[in-house]
Order: sequence, then structure tokens, then C-alpha cells
Amino acid sequence: MQKYLLTALILIPVIGALLAIGHAFAPYRKETHYRWIALLFSLATFVLSLFLLGSDGGNSADGFSFVQNSEWINLIGARYHLGVDGISLWLVLLTTLLVPISVLSSWNAVEKKQVAFYAFLLLLQSAMIGVFVSLDLLLFYLFFEASLVPMFFLIGIWGGERRIYAATKFFIYTALGSLLMLVGIIAIYYYIGSFDYVTVLNALKGGATFGERAEFWLFLAFAFAFCIKVPLFPFHTWLPDAHTEAPTAGSVILAGVLLKMGTYGLLRFNLALFPDASRKFAPVIITLAIIGIIYGALVAMVQPDVKRLVAYSSVSHMGFVVLGLFSFTEQGLQGALYQMLNHGVSTGALFLIVGMIYERRHTRQISDFGGLAQVMPWFSVFFVITSLSSIGLPFLNGFVGEFLIMLGMWTSNAVTWAWWATGLAATGVIWAAVYMLWMLQRVVFGRITNPKNATLLDLSWREVGLLLPLLALMLYMGVYPRPFLNRSRESIQAVRERVVKPATGGSFAQKAEDASGK
Repeated sequence: MQKYLLTALILIPVIGALLAIGHAFAPYRKETHYRWIALLFSLATFVLSLFLLGSDGGNSADGFSFVQNSEWINLIGARYHLGVDGISLWLVLLTTLLVPISVLSSWNAVEKKQVAFYAFLLLLQSAMIGVFVSLDLLLFYLFFEASLVPMFFLIGIWGGERRIYAATKFFIYTALGSLLMLVGIIAIYYYIGSFDYVTVLNALKGGATFGERAEFWLFLAFAFAFCIKVPLFPFHTWLPDAHTEAPTAGSVILAGVLLKMGTYGLLRFNLALFPDASRKFAPVIITLAIIGIIYGALVAMVQPDVKRLVAYSSVSHMGFVVLGLFSFTEQGLQGALYQMLNHGVSTGALFLIVGMIYERRHTRQISDFGGLAQVMPWFSVFFVITSLSSIGLPFLNGFVGEFLIMLGMWTSNAVTWAWWATGLAATGVIWAAVYMLWMLQRVVFGRITNPKNATLLDLSWREVGLLLPLLALMLYMGVYPRPFLNRSRESIQAVRERVVKPATGGSFAQKAEDASGK
């Protein structure tokens, strides 16, 4: 069972999608059946994923658990190689948690083409899980690309007025970066002779290198793809449009999981496979991260649309994650991974809340609200707590991640101006408090200035059930982060050892020639 657990996690959503499509041709079909199928299979995937916590799954010498390594395409040496470690484990669980929540958030919001909507949502879940568990570079690329298609249709069909523009922009940006990564993957195969991540990593640990020039371009090829996905300034312009036009479920998955593919890729591939280039590019990446933190916060501050404000806040928060990654310290790397989880929980909840008020008023303009605490007290409580989590209030999850990142950056040797970098990044926390609290003041508090708001209904039991697990996580992760940090420590240390230790040895090709000569 353990050997095939990851394959089961990938296949269960696909089976659910196929069942929903097949049910569309049944004579007894009803529109309500599709959402129940999606909920059942997404919940089954979540429950099954919890087994990842209860067992080591047979730890391999390379630090991965629940490993399945089978032949796939023998002609080029590609393998069906899956596994999880302390880094990917939490991202898989975040994915399996957010998808059933997204299904429930769409319960009454999606009216047209329900079978396609829920099928795309399940296929997207399968692709996202595949990204985080793939240990073959070619397999990783296929899952990475496969995640684009369902999200493209989710935005393009069920999005807002400018959905086609937003979906096309999203697809072009991310597909372009992915193609460059494919070139890099082929180049790695040329140098090492394998697509297998563990094989490539062990070869590099054994003294093989790509050579300074090749590593420079390989780093750029992978970093370009991942920085677009994050998105890191100045590659962020697709994100506000995609978030604003996407349906609520699409925004939750986009913010909660898809953006994490970028930071996961930087951590898993760029830092581990290209350590020399990572050190050389660190000042540039750190500078862009700081610009993104401040720029995203300042632009969020002036947004008249609540959803667009949350979208720009993601640019700022993900800048913190990238900053932690390129601090090359254990605190910074642990904080970056923790902040990935925090952002998925907090920002996912914010998009759910924005979707709930949009269903009632069919507007997201801040000026159309005011005084909601008087008529929607439970909504206001959830909104305030989630916003404080996003700001980074102590005893909530956001504080732990941002504190670790800034502590790691402060002690970093990646740049000579680490103190200045930390100080500038810290202003992002101040700006976050400004734009979030100002938004709350205008939306939740004050007098009811618009008579349409006086008759709004408070949260239903279904909506409360959606938000309660996320709020419980915000509090638990803010008070007791130890289980998360302990589980990821060894994997983080393994990556850190790669990036802080100078690479030695000649090229792989040169070593092979020397060996054959002897």
C-alpha cells in the first residue's frame, strides 16, 4: 500500500473526473450530482494523504519516503519516480485540503457546465500533487505543464468579464517559462545522462559539475520558469488579472497551491542542483524580492477592488518567501517553506471570504460596502481574524513565517548588505497592516452607507464549515509550529548543505573520460 500511495493520490482525482464526465451521459443525471462526485473524490484524496503523516513510508537513503521507482520510457531513461520528503509533504497536504474546500465554495456559485467545472478542478488537483511528488525531471515537467490547462479553462469559462484576456495572459506567461525549463531539463540529460532527480543530485554530490557557463544558463532557464509562477517582480503582471477574473475556487487554488510550485521549484531544483549559480544570483534575486514586497504592498494599498487588493498582497507575501530561500540560512529556508503554507491557508481564506460577499452583492468595490459588522457579525469575525493572520499578528501563522525569514536574512552571508535587506523587507509588514486594516475599516466597520448592505444575510453553516478548518490552522500554526518545522528540518538542511558548500570537481564529461582512460 505504501509503495503505491502517491500514485493513488494522483489517480483518485482523475477517476473522479472521468466518473463525472461519464455521468453526464447517464439517463438519470442531475446537475447536483457532479458537485457531490467532486466532493467525494477530493475528500477521499485528502483522507488518504493523511497517511503520509502516520508513517515514514520506508525512508530511502536519499531522504524520500513512499518511493515508487519504475521503468517508464526506457529509450531515454525516463522513470516513473515518485517520493515525498519534509519539503513536499506539507505542500501535498495543503493541496489535498484546499481542493475539497474549493469544491464546497462553488456549491451554489457555479451554475453553467458543472460537469466540466468539477472535472477540471479534479484534474488540476491530480496535476498539482504530481508536481510535488515527482522525482524525475521529465515527469515533473509534464505535471507542471498539465496544471496550466485546467486552470486556463477555469478562468476562461467561469471567470469574470475579462476572463479570456486573463486566461490567455496566464497561459502565455507560464507556458513560455516552462518551455525554457524544458530546454534546461534536456541540457541536464545531455550532461548527466539521466532525467532522474536523485541520480542527478548524487552525481553532483559526487563531484560532477555542469561547468560554470552551463550552470549559469541552466539556473536562468529554471529560475525564469519558477519566478514567473511565483510570481517574482517584474514577472507578476499576469497574477492580478488572473486572480480578479477567476472564480472563487480558481483564486483559492491559484493562490494556495499554484504559486507554491514556483517557490518549491526554486528550493528543490535551483538551490540543490545549481548551488554556485544560486550564490552568484542571490544579490539580484534578493533585490527583486524586496522590490516585490514593497511594490506589491504599495499597489495593494490603492486598489478599489477587494479581490485585486488580495491579489497584490500575494505579490508582496511571495516576495518574503523568495527572500527566505536566498538567505541560504536554516531559519530563512524553514521560514520560506512555512510561509508557503501560511500564505496558502490565509490568502486562500481571504479569497473565500471575498467570494462569499460577492455572491451576496455581486460587487467587490470597497466603496460599495461599509458597516458589515452590524448585519454580518460572523462574517466580520472571520474576515478580521484572517486579515490579521495575513498581516502577521503574533500567535497567528503569518508571524512565525515572516519572523523566521527576517531572522534568517539578518544573519545571512548571501549578501554583504543583509541588515539593510532585512530592514527594507520589514517595511512590508508595516505596509501590510496599513492596506489590510484600512480595507477592514471601510468594508467591515463604520456606518451602513449603502441600503443594499442592510439586508445581507450572515454566513451559512456551509460557509462557516469552509472557514473553520483554515482558521483553526492559522491559530495552531501560529502557536505551535514545531511539528511542521521538525518534519521539514532534515530536508531543508540537505538543501542548505548544497548551497552553502562550494562545488568542487571537474565536469561530469571530463570525469567520465578520465575514468575510461584509466
